[in-house]
Amino acid sequence: MAEASMASPDAQSPEPQPFRTQVLVRFADCDPAGIVFYPKFLVMFNNLVEDWCRDGLGFSFDEIVVQRGWGLPTVHLEVNFIAPSRLGEVLTASLYVRNIGTSSIGADISLSGPDSVDRVRGKVVLVLTDRSNHKSFPIPDDLRAKIARFLIPA
Repeated sequence: MAEASMASPDAQSPEPQPFRTQVLVRFADCDPAGIVFYPKFLVMFNNLVEDWCRDGLGFSFDEIVVQRGWGLPTVHLEVNFIAPSRLGEVLTASLYVRNIGTSSIGADISLSGPDSVDRVRGKVVLVLTDRSNHKSFPIPDDLRAKIARFLIPA
């Protein structure tokens, strides 16, 4: 589902909010037991990061990868599988920025079911790279400011 929302800070809500979007569990996501095959959750995580860049940061993967020649690879990933998800369910995917380093972004991701109970939780570290030499480089200040809107205080 392409619908995405970002709760952004305003005068009444000064604290940063997570990026959220909805994910439909499709037939192709499920195993013969009728539940999401666990590697499919990692695809959902990656799709969430791409949606966050496009809809939350206003910085699409087309601009990042094709136009600028950068990359934003996942360099570390931890996942806890809490409960099964089934065909036809609509999950709420949330991304919170945990920390912003010189060239890295630490984020917490969760997918919760229609009952609002987390099904999967993960921690991901993304690194901004130059695709021509596969080396990291500092996150530009304008992009850092956009990312910081999603930084949840520790």
